[in-house]
Amino acid sequence: MPDELADDTVTGQRSYPVNIKGELADHMGGGLWLIKWLLLIPHYICLVFLWVVFILLTVYAFFAILFTGKYPRGVFDFNVGVLRWTWRVGFYGYQALGTNKYPPFALRSIEDYPADLHIDYPERLSRGLVLIKWWLLAIPHYFVVAYFMAATSITGGSAAGWSSTSYGAAGGSGVVGGGLVFVLTIIAAVVLLFKGYYPKDIYNFVIGMDRWSYRVYAYAALMTDEYPPFRLHD
Repeated sequence: MPDELADDTVTGQRSYPVNIKGELADHMGGGLWLIKWLLLIPHYICLVFLWVVFILLTVYAFFAILFTGKYPRGVFDFNVGVLRWTWRVGFYGYQALGTNKYPPFALRSIEDYPADLHIDYPERLSRGLVLIKWWLLAIPHYFVVAYFMAATSITGGSAAGWSSTSYGAAGGSGVVGGGLVFVLTIIAAVVLLFKGYYPKDIYNFVIGMDRWSYRVYAYAALMTDEYPPFRLHD
């Protein structure tokens, strides 16, 4: 998966500037998934505080973009780090159950960890779009993400809404309210427990829904002007 915005040599289209990586582990037998919610409690506590800061900094970035057309680079890097941390926790936990390797407590990329997230920094952002993209333009995507992640992921279309609800209560991924991602990961975990393998089709579908959702999260948080595509693949 590319870390930078690049041309697709097959379609001639550019890659979307929000990219997630998730490398499924080869051997994950056993029932560790049954207690991952417990093991992740320290991360959930950290993420609650990180998301509070994320929301406040997104409000600051809103005004910075409105008046200058630029997303402050330090704020951008921090917010990307929060999304990256969130994705690593989700990949270990109930957004994918893709690894048994415990996620690091870090905002930066960790080279040898199987999950990562990158967002290309935008040199300029539209001062007009910042007024409407996070609520009006993103409404169709909010309905889709609500179906993927259930009510625990978004509550009304703002960056503050989906972020605080998604990780304040259950560490995201529909742990409290259900959602297709959560249901499919549990099905995959049961298969893994009894068969010893993670069904590849389920994994690809789950990662596709995660990818779609994180594109919407970044768009709602004003981190790109490129409208999220209605697709699961890169």
